[in-house]
Amino acid sequence: MEREAMEFDVVIVGAGPAGLSAACRLMQLAQEKEQELMVCVVEKGSEVGAHILSGAVFEPRALQELFPEWQTMGAPLNTPVSEDEIYLFRSEEKATKMPNAFVPHTMHNEGNYIVSLGNVCRWLAEQAESMGVEIFPGFAAAEILYNEDGSVKGVATGDMGIGIDGKPKDSFMPGMELHAKYTLFAEGCRGHLGKQLMDKFNLDADADPQHYGIGIKELWDIDPAKHKEGLVVHGAGWPLPKDTSGGSFLYHIENNQVVLGLIIDLSYSNPHLSPFDEMQRMKHHPVFKQYLEGGKRVSYGARAIAKGGFNALPKMTFPGGLLIGCDAGTLNFAKIKGSHTAMKSGMLAAETLVAAFAEGDTGGSELTQYTKDFEQSWVYEELHRSRNFGPAMHKFGTMMGGAFNYLDQNWFKGKLPITLHDTTEDYAQMKPAAECEKIVYPKPDGVLSFDKPSSVFLSNTNHEEDQPCHLTLKNADIPMERNLPLYDEPAQRYCPAGVYEVVEDEEGKQSLQINGQNCVHCKTCDIKDPSQNITWVTPEGAGGPNYPNM
Repeated sequence: MEREAMEFDVVIVGAGPAGLSAACRLMQLAQEKEQELMVCVVEKGSEVGAHILSGAVFEPRALQELFPEWQTMGAPLNTPVSEDEIYLFRSEEKATKMPNAFVPHTMHNEGNYIVSLGNVCRWLAEQAESMGVEIFPGFAAAEILYNEDGSVKGVATGDMGIGIDGKPKDSFMPGMELHAKYTLFAEGCRGHLGKQLMDKFNLDADADPQHYGIGIKELWDIDPAKHKEGLVVHGAGWPLPKDTSGGSFLYHIENNQVVLGLIIDLSYSNPHLSPFDEMQRMKHHPVFKQYLEGGKRVSYGARAIAKGGFNALPKMTFPGGLLIGCDAGTLNFAKIKGSHTAMKSGMLAAETLVAAFAEGDTGGSELTQYTKDFEQSWVYEELHRSRNFGPAMHKFGTMMGGAFNYLDQNWFKGKLPITLHDTTEDYAQMKPAAECEKIVYPKPDGVLSFDKPSSVFLSNTNHEEDQPCHLTLKNADIPMERNLPLYDEPAQRYCPAGVYEVVEDEEGKQSLQINGQNCVHCKTCDIKDPSQNITWVTPEGAGGPNYPNM
């Protein structure tokens, strides 16, 4: 069946901070210049914000530039940071609180806000729509469309109503083609279309490999007597092994709630490690337990984080489009923040586009001016100053890497005349299971710690069951023939949603069962599989988690 097509000046893939900021800035500039622009944002979540997951301590610098009157406009930045606490966790009972003077200045949060990034995106979407942007939630951009000359023409949304056998059902609806002069890809970390663009246009040829973490987060209602609105707690060390970097967080937001989580770098080597179970036992430490006891967990989610920073930035331009935000890896891991940098990258893209249109550009070109605009921006400067942060942690470990970063950030302001590099892919760090200590995790108590099924339930994850699995294997034999004997099939553990299970039939034959309905779209499997055999593609639109306030 032939697909219908719609024409726009700009199509934006992803209603996150980068995509929505680009849309808002496009319309602001169009109004200023009395230009008419048709802008569309396509979003795979059931609504804007449904798939947004972040800590999040929010730096308002880009928002201030985009909407100087954001406070009177009702932007949902309701909880200013009142206090920072940084801990070095030494064991399941002990922790040392670090004096502020010894904390890298990038970790200080004066002037920042604790937010639900999903709610911030919902608010940005309201501003964009009020200016004339068309936003289509529930439609996943499944395919990149190309012109005959090889430039990007736009995207096609996925077909709806395809059965698990690959055949159309009675409810079948073909996808829609969205054509544009330029397409902005703002899918977030490990965007599946961004990944294709990297390969087609060789965008990462001159960059270090991108590095990733997995962030697991929960939202809790706690005893009002224990609540300290505005308190930000960060930690490093236990429960993670010494050769595994990452960190924990706990933020006191409004309404007697806290958000807490654990970020684990996906460069870890032990295939027995389970990020989900590390997060669950973390909550039993007295620093966390003191707030959570007597409380109730109300939401759960997980998402990969692009943390390679400056050294891993790819070329962001190609004929007919741009990569922006975390699709390009603009997060500043030294700050554990990426929303402000993603927003600014989208705003810069909008400014480059409007300038090109004003000069008569009709689309399909490579907007090399964007590279110049990006390199002259504060985003570039900020990421450059933090370029050594991640590599130092990977090379020297939490203690020595932290000491290096303290000197680099506090004494030299990120201007040391050296640049550290980390050129080994995260998946390639995994060691054979036989060489690693097996980790036995405590059974969840159902009070502070929980199992995966009950956690996924709180993420409101839902997929149409009768559809092709969106977690595809390049070779169906690899999980049992290579990954199981060599790595004890780590997908069973690195997935935070119980998607992958090794099961036995009545004859004792083992196979990998993929429970695609559980997938929270974190993309960890696409990143960490040691055989690089798993590819995440879009499921039917509106499938996945439905985060209310994450």
